[in-house]
Amino acid sequence: MTNQNPGLFIAFEGGDGAGKSTQAAALAGALESRGVKVLRTREPGGTPIGEKLRSLVLDHGHGHIDARTEALIFAASRAAHADQVILPALERGDVVLTDRYIDSSVAYQGAGRELGTGAVHDLNEWATSGLQPDLTVLLDVDPAVGRLRRTAGDAAEDRMESEADEFHAKIRSAFLDLAAGRPDHYLVLPAHLPVDELASLILARVDELLLSRQIPWQVSRNGVAP
Repeated sequence: MTNQNPGLFIAFEGGDGAGKSTQAAALAGALESRGVKVLRTREPGGTPIGEKLRSLVLDHGHGHIDARTEALIFAASRAAHADQVILPALERGDVVLTDRYIDSSVAYQGAGRELGTGAVHDLNEWATSGLQPDLTVLLDVDPAVGRLRRTAGDAAEDRMESEADEFHAKIRSAFLDLAAGRPDHYLVLPAHLPVDELASLILARVDELLLSRQIPWQVSRNGVAP
């Protein structure tokens, strides 16, 4: 189902190292400076149980995790996240910005782990009662570039990030296929663009969405309430 609540739901998607967290923070700051109430969150995680599940599925040292178990852990975390965090915030009229949502499972477990994108999508539709973002910002990154970004300095890759570039190439293709299937619901941007340029493009699209939704606290592009 589409979001029928007074708030606005935006998901940031893309391969590891695409810059999702950076752009989510930039958008949150821009909106908050205008007096908009913003909730930033992430997946897996966002709730106490979700953070425990995040550790199980991303940290090294928990032994072998087969593909189906992995998919179910992500879906369980997302179910709690949608019900306990995202939906209440949307009902309050907040703007919710999440670093990853259903598309990540479709790409990583459906395509990357070869469980089938349709099967993983259906599992997560059920887990979230069909709650979909109003907009998905997809930052498209080359797998090799993403790895260079992730390993800069002393940074260590988590269990998913440390998969081979071939795995990440499948994920990239899956993300692009998802966006091509519903172009009106996606903003696809090359992750190599300067950070400030990406932030401006994202804010412009969100402003258009706020105006089209006629949300009471909408603002014009120059930051002045209409």
